Amino acid sequence: MEYFFNLSLGDLKTEAEEARAAGKQALFVMYVRDDCQYCERMKAHILSLQRVQQYYRKNFAVLAIDLRGAVPITDFTGPTITEKEFARTQGVKFTPVIIFYDFNGTPLTRVDGEVRTLDEFMLLGDFVTSGSYRTRSFADYKRFLDTRKGS
Repeated sequence: MEYFFNLSLGDLKTEAEEARAAGKQALFVMYVRDDCQYCERMKAHILSLQRVQQYYRKNFAVLAIDLRGAVPITDFTGPTITEKEFARTQGVKFTPVIIFYDFNGTPLTRVDGEVRTLDEFMLLGDFVTSGSYRTRSFADYKRFLDTRKGS
């Protein structure tokens, strides 16, 4: 089993440029904490699965940012700040939080809290790759697909 997250260069703008050049759809950033039981549950039951790793690595640069981290990172616009400061600028106050960013650092969609099932996590990736985030929320997308299954 491989580890889900890419090793980060610590430079989000460069990460975005490399993701674009590699044909990825977006950057997937999961805000985590070492003592977060929900993060650990997601890592153990969803992020560790080969199917998930293959799909997400194919379509996204997958990064983790520590909500309390003191590691310096360069944000999308150039300044170098700590992981903790960057998380604060993104309005992240707890973990896990998942934000997909476009290559300019604009958030495409955000999920606050644990994604509990494999199906929902895969659907989240499809929500972004399909471009559905442009016209509806993730909750609306899930409801839309549920109604289509029932027809």
